[in-house]
Amino acid sequence: MTTLSLPLVFHPIYSQLTLPKNHRFPIEKYLTLKDAAIKKHGSKVNVNLVSHPISTEQLKQIHQTDYIHNFLTNKLTDKEMKRIGFPWSEQFVSRTLTAVGGTLQTARLAVEHSVAINLTGGYHHAHPDFGSGFCVFNDLSIAAQTLLDEGKVNRVLIFDCDVHQGDGTATCVADNPDIFSLSIHCEKNFPTRKQQSDWDIGLDKHLEDDHYLAQVNDALISAFHSFKPDFIIYDAGVDIHQDDDLGLLNITTEGIYQRDLMVFQLAKQHNIPVMAVIGGGYQRDIKALTDVHIQLINAAIDTFIN
Repeated sequence: MTTLSLPLVFHPIYSQLTLPKNHRFPIEKYLTLKDAAIKKHGSKVNVNLVSHPISTEQLKQIHQTDYIHNFLTNKLTDKEMKRIGFPWSEQFVSRTLTAVGGTLQTARLAVEHSVAINLTGGYHHAHPDFGSGFCVFNDLSIAAQTLLDEGKVNRVLIFDCDVHQGDGTATCVADNPDIFSLSIHCEKNFPTRKQQSDWDIGLDKHLEDDHYLAQVNDALISAFHSFKPDFIIYDAGVDIHQDDDLGLLNITTEGIYQRDLMVFQLAKQHNIPVMAVIGGGYQRDIKALTDVHIQLINAAIDTFIN
């Protein structure tokens, strides 16, 4: 299937979150990335506004009812909110539900168009009963489970290339044989206590492009042939970048483009729909960070549009 423009999913609230001064989360990057994609690619991208926040019933597919209720009504303890990493606010609740809804919308667009990208997402540290590491609800697991429940797909590969292990995803989908969780991450990095994905690849610190890309390629091909997915959810975190504040790997911007291209080309070659979320990226220089994140969009366009 070919598509004339790349579906992107976005909402202004992605970048609308009032944070304490010097908070280390680069909340501006989502709006900046959307604007950069339009400026660079014009009609080759089609920006879809998030149509529906995620519902409580949809959250319950993965998350415990008490945890959902306590987050929505500001009943989580200070310790629980500190673990998430953001202060509670009505704005934060609205942003969270919209962002997770955006990932589900992206998944449905990918089924229709072969490819789609959410300009946020990748909340892979969210567990069934608690949030962690800037993640409240596990959008990757919710999207996978919803597509399965709707009969749109049969076997979902969650291919997580964020520099941090997808520990929440591992626990959220542990009992589902139709979802295969694969995390390629820096071993000596957050979270300190790793969980058991279907396949974990812990990388050494300071790894460079050639060795990294070889690992990604081998893992992707092995997972594809052994699990035989008919849908791929790709967490394209760029916190593997050599300039990232939280990464500890030494991957160049070109290395990130080649990684993203590898994932999209395999999906296209085998006619498997693929959706992506932009995942982590923590450079304080927002322009420099945007230049790294946009490699995902460049790779998708080079594979599916050009």
